[in-house]
Amino acid sequence: MAGYTDTKQDHQRRLRRIEGQIRGLQRMVEDDKYCIDILTQVSAANSALQSFALALLEEHMAHCVVEATRKGGAEAQAKVKEAADAIARLVRS
Repeated sequence: MAGYTDTKQDHQRRLRRIEGQIRGLQRMVEDDKYCIDILTQVSAANSALQSFALALLEEHMAHCVVEATRKGGAEAQAKVKEAADAIARLVRS
């Protein structure tokens, strides 16, 4: 079971909203909308994706990492390293 199973529907709803934002961007380009207006929408889509990623990361930490640390050993160290690497990628993006 994934750490987000209980909130799967919320995540899917968020991702559909983001998908709608991306489709809106395609329409804006197709309709030759003003560049700054498009960039504003790109920023909004990026924020929505970052917000989704943070929510997913929080669930991963609360479920997968906590469970692995309870067991201890190499698996715990691997999960903590995996989470740290994911955080580093999010911070750099």
